[in-house]
Amino acid sequence: MFVRTGYFTGDPARLGRTLDGFSAEAVGLLSGEHGYRGYGLFANRELGVFTMGSWWDTAQAERDSDAKLGARRGELLAPFAGTAAVDVWEAAAFAPPGEGGPGARFRLIRAEFDPASADRLVAAFREQALPNLERMDGFVGGALLIQRDRGRASVGTIFQDEATFAASRSPQAEARSRVTAEVGVTVRSLEEFEVVLLDRRPPR
Repeated sequence: MFVRTGYFTGDPARLGRTLDGFSAEAVGLLSGEHGYRGYGLFANRELGVFTMGSWWDTAQAERDSDAKLGARRGELLAPFAGTAAVDVWEAAAFAPPGEGGPGARFRLIRAEFDPASADRLVAAFREQALPNLERMDGFVGGALLIQRDRGRASVGTIFQDEATFAASRSPQAEARSRVTAEVGVTVRSLEEFEVVLLDRRPPR
């Protein structure tokens, strides 16, 4: 599975309209493309930041969809985005999201690792981090995305509401410390967002 992510910053006063545009159009556009498996839209309205990710069966399906839909993405972003970063990742380990619902929250961690340690990182996340997450109250879904050749990782976790999200901070920090120490990972950022939209599609 492959994931295309976008990370965008701009004027907070213009963010709401842009989120409305993506909420209205994104799933309809993406779901018509071969290999589409899901989409998430997440925002920090106060700072004027939002991020999104679309999930694809294959690298070719991701590339084809981007070639077809990239121009429309740019049109929707134009009134808001001052900066834009788009990346493609391997979905190395994940628990497919359930229903987020109103009030769901998303935590995003960016990290770096030695490319030679990629398999160790994936194993540690799959065997240690994911089981711990799945035992936490309110856990909706989580994923480890990696760029093996560049030694970059992105970890996203979703919880069903503000209360369970807040309660997850300490146990997730403890689990993160264990995995990063074991594998030799450097965490570069940690951010939190509201869940604006989640869409999940079963395999065809």
